[in-house]
Amino acid sequence: MPPAVRPRRAALCAVTALTALTAVVVTPAPATPATSAATAAFPASAAKPAAHGEPLELRFGACPESVPEPPAPDRVECGELAVPLDHEKPHGERIRIAVSRVPASGTPAERRGVLLVNPGGPGGSGLPYAVTKRAKLPASVRRAYDVIGFDPRGTGRSAPADCGPMGGLFEQPGADPVPVGPEAEVAYLKSLDRMADDCADGVGDALPHLSTAETARDMDAIRAALGEPRTHFLGVSYGSYLGAAYAHLFPHRVGRMVLDSVVGPGSWYDFDVRQSRELLRQRAVFFAWAARNESRFGLGGTAADVRDAYEHTRRGLADRPQQGFGAAEFDRAVYRALGRTERWQPLADGIRAYLRDGDAARLRPADPHDSPASRTFEAANRTVKCADGPGPTPARILADLHSARRADPLPVLTGMEASTCAYWHHRPTRHTPLGSPDAPPVLLVASEHDPVTPVEGAHRLAERLPGSRLVTLHDDYSHGVFASRGNACVDGTAAAYLVDGTLPDADVHCTGPGLPEPTP
Repeated sequence: MPPAVRPRRAALCAVTALTALTAVVVTPAPATPATSAATAAFPASAAKPAAHGEPLELRFGACPESVPEPPAPDRVECGELAVPLDHEKPHGERIRIAVSRVPASGTPAERRGVLLVNPGGPGGSGLPYAVTKRAKLPASVRRAYDVIGFDPRGTGRSAPADCGPMGGLFEQPGADPVPVGPEAEVAYLKSLDRMADDCADGVGDALPHLSTAETARDMDAIRAALGEPRTHFLGVSYGSYLGAAYAHLFPHRVGRMVLDSVVGPGSWYDFDVRQSRELLRQRAVFFAWAARNESRFGLGGTAADVRDAYEHTRRGLADRPQQGFGAAEFDRAVYRALGRTERWQPLADGIRAYLRDGDAARLRPADPHDSPASRTFEAANRTVKCADGPGPTPARILADLHSARRADPLPVLTGMEASTCAYWHHRPTRHTPLGSPDAPPVLLVASEHDPVTPVEGAHRLAERLPGSRLVTLHDDYSHGVFASRGNACVDGTAAAYLVDGTLPDADVHCTGPGLPEPTP
C-alpha cells in the first residue's frame, strides 16, 4: 500500500470556492507591453491560490516577460482563470490557470471563434505558444481566430508541479539510463521509487488531479469564460491526446480540431516502449545519413563506422564526464536530436568535434536540464502520465529493459518517463478515454517516419473519431507537421478545414522533403 498522502506545497494550495464553475465572465483589457505592469498581472507567486469567494472570471491584461510580443499590429494579452482542483467538486478547492490571447487579425466577417493551442509534453508551457505558434499559422487562420494559449495545470504558471530532486534526475552527470546487470537494475528501480516519493512529497493530495482529463475540463472552463459555444483546437504531440480527451468528455462542444503528431490511445508506458523502438529505427537512419555525407562529417563511410564513432563518444563521456556531461546527458541530447532532422547536423558535428578535440561543448543543449523550466516540465510530465492510468509493474520494466538491450545493446531510453508510475502513490484504475462517436470528425496530421509519435498512433485514434481524416506527410522524419514543416500540402489542407470547416473527402497524402542536405 502507498504511504499516506503528504500535504501539498503552497504551489498547489487552494481555498474553498463559493461560486459555481458556470459563473464565468471575460473582461477584456487593452494589451500592454510585457513590462513592469506584467508583474501586477502575474505576481512572483504565479501559482497563488484563488482568493476565498473570488468570482470565476477571466480578465486580460499585461503578460509576463516569458510571453514574447507579436509583430505589430498584433497584440497579446494574458489573464488567469480560477478552476476547481477537482472538477467533480466545483465548490471545492481551486487553482489558477494562466491564459494568453492574440486576437484575430481579420474582419468580423472572417472571424470563426477562438482556437485553443497546446504545444505538447505533457509539461509544455502553452502561455507563449499563442504567440509563437500563431506566427507560423497560415494567414487565413490568423485572420479567422483568436489564438488562445494556456499553461495546463501543473505546468508553467498554472499551479506548477514540484517534485524536488526527482530521485536524482537532475544530478549531473546522471546515472547511465541503460542499466546493465542486476546491481545497476536494482539501483535504477530504486531511483524510480525515490522519484515517486519526491512527487508525492511535492505535489501531495493534488497528485490525482494533475491529469489530462482535468486539464480537458479546464479547457472547457476557458471556452465558457470566453463565451464561446464551441472549442476549436490545435494540439501537437501530447496536445493531440489532450484534444482527444476533450472530445470524449465534451463531444458536442467540439468545433474544428486539428490533432498533429498523434499520441494514440492506451497506456503511456506502452507508448514510451513503442517510442523507444522507433528511436532505434531513426538512429539507424541517422547513421546511414551521416555515412552518405562522410566528406562533410568525417565519421566514416558506412553506417557501422558512424555507429562506432557514436559508441566511442558515449563510452568516453561515460568514463570521463565533462563538467557534468556524461552518458545520460549525451543520451538526452541524442533523444532530442532524433526527433527533428534539422538537429542531425549539429549532432554529427558535435560527435566529430568530440572525437577530434575531446570537447563535448557542441553536444550540450542550450537550455540546462536542471533549469527551473526544465524541472517543472519533468515533474509535470511524470505527474500527468501517472495520473492518466495504471502504471507498469517493476517486473515488466525489467523485462522491457532486457528486451530493448537484446534488440540493441545501446538503446535510447530517455523517453521512458512512465516507468516511474510503477511506484506512484496514486493508482488510477483505468486509462484516460479518448475520442467519441458523438464528436464531429476531426483532422489528424502525421509524419510518416516520426519516431516521437509513431504514425500508428494516428491510425488508432482515427478509429475512436469516426469520419475523421488523416493527412500524412510521406518521406518525412520529423516530429510536428502542421505550420512546422513548411509543407504547402499539409498547411493548405489544415487551413482550409479550420477556416471553411470542410474535411477532405478522403485521407490526404502529401510529399515530404526527404532527408536534409547538410550545409557546408
